[in-house]
Amino acid sequence: MREEQPVWRDGSGNVHVFRHADVQRILADPATFSSDTVGRLSGGAKQAPRGTLLLLDPPLHGKMRRLVSRAFTPGLIAGLEPWITELTGQLLDAAPDDAFDLVDALANPLPVTVIARMLGVPTEDRDRFQGWADQLLSTDPDDPQSVRRMEETAVTISAYLQGFIEARRSEPSGDLLGTLVGAELDGERLDDEDIASFATLLLLAGHITTSVLVGNALLCLDRDPRLLERVRADRSLVPAVLEETLRLRPPFTRIERVTTAATVVAGTDVGPDTLVHLWLLSANRDEEVFEDPDAFRPDRANARQAAFGHGIHYCIGAPLARLEGRIALDALLDRYSGIAVDPAARLSWHGTNVFGARHLPLRVRRA
Repeated sequence: MREEQPVWRDGSGNVHVFRHADVQRILADPATFSSDTVGRLSGGAKQAPRGTLLLLDPPLHGKMRRLVSRAFTPGLIAGLEPWITELTGQLLDAAPDDAFDLVDALANPLPVTVIARMLGVPTEDRDRFQGWADQLLSTDPDDPQSVRRMEETAVTISAYLQGFIEARRSEPSGDLLGTLVGAELDGERLDDEDIASFATLLLLAGHITTSVLVGNALLCLDRDPRLLERVRADRSLVPAVLEETLRLRPPFTRIERVTTAATVVAGTDVGPDTLVHLWLLSANRDEEVFEDPDAFRPDRANARQAAFGHGIHYCIGAPLARLEGRIALDALLDRYSGIAVDPAARLSWHGTNVFGARHLPLRVRRA
């Protein structure tokens, strides 16, 4: 498709874009390609809460992002490293010594617990958060019952968060919920729906990115035992391994935009109010950008990989995901002299838009 039909219109009239250059150009043009898929495709009948950063356009997006970015400064993220390292060790301490499911033991509970701490909600509720995230991620937009379950789950999450939001209004705190409760936007405080919406977004996107990244890194290394041993001997390679994993197996296969006016993409006319699917998975394997794109090569230059998006919506949690991924991979290599995906296991995969294993059984040998 990249070579022969880089812009394709499906039976519903939606447009799919596959080339790296086109994907990056669209992401860098929010005026023509809006993130407000809810409002524009409903003709203005619906509006996403202000906390849903992924669905906001300028100037509101910039104002909201500046508010929440206070919790994602490089200094604050770096300050979490000792605690995340300790938490990773505790999670692996609880895992069996010879075989365990990487997703259940580490890849899911690690980022969920980190996000809970950042928000200021009880970390012991992480199993509840995980269940909610699984429900939201399993939504099939073409199945009315699945959509209804998703909506019910969103209501349940909001109800859970409401008590903590009310507590921050009566007693300010320095956690992320407290920051959002105390923040003003154009002289107005964020309402409870805005705050709950952003917290839900963090819970969902903030955990699945790291969870899938850790699992995908192990899958890639499992296919090349010699590379695995190189990385074990030289930990300076870990960041490059994670970056190449993000390129080859990005956590999200695509993201969406909607056109605000008639435009042209790669020589194809696209009308206004058209839903555009931007295929990150394809952009990351574009032969014009990455040599031998289907090979796992951590030594390649990966500055242009698109897993975290591009432009004003570049993932605000990318530094945290990279930090968690590095700590997790280092801990696994420190603790186990042998790590392999169980060859007898039949892997199950996330559906729709998430690219990764739901469960990843490992066989390990203690160092």
